[in-house]
Amino acid sequence: MTKISYRTAASFNGYIADEQGSVSWLYGVDRGDGPPPNVLDGVGVVVTGSTTYEWLLESANMLAEPATWQTYYASRPVFVFTARQLPAPAGADVRFVQGRVEDHLETILAAAGAEDVAISSGGELAGQFLDAGALDEITIGVAPVALANGTQLLPRRLEADRLRLTAVEQRGQLVNLTYTVSNHDS
Repeated sequence: MTKISYRTAASFNGYIADEQGSVSWLYGVDRGDGPPPNVLDGVGVVVTGSTTYEWLLESANMLAEPATWQTYYASRPVFVFTARQLPAPAGADVRFVQGRVEDHLETILAAAGAEDVAISSGGELAGQFLDAGALDEITIGVAPVALANGTQLLPRRLEADRLRLTAVEQRGQLVNLTYTVSNHDS
């Protein structure tokens, strides 16, 4: 069964990006020895918003070096929620959509097939999946950093009765907390 997951890193006070929209604060966090797990194993589709998409294009120079896209995403379709015209790396399967998550959910799930959907974006887009009753799992890599302000992890109220802690993993100074989300009222 296809699962829709939001996986992100956050400061211990709940921000995923600083006031300038940067995640550079995360680069200084010790993530332990050994290679990090491939978070896209078992993922058939990635969903992102325009801000994250543009940051990725710029930070990895993907328009000038489109082979970099393949390193990150291989042949997976990437759905980008945006109201603007944006470029795509040559050879990348990027699908620009606009509007409500509900309007595109069936298409996203069909593109994923039997594999999972990964939300790789800010908390607002993940919150829209939550609002649509279509968010199954949240994994937060909590970093030992406090940010004064920035982009919230999930700008929604989500009570404990809808979350069940299913995994805790320490990787260096980062602690990954995985929760399943109940998509019905208790």
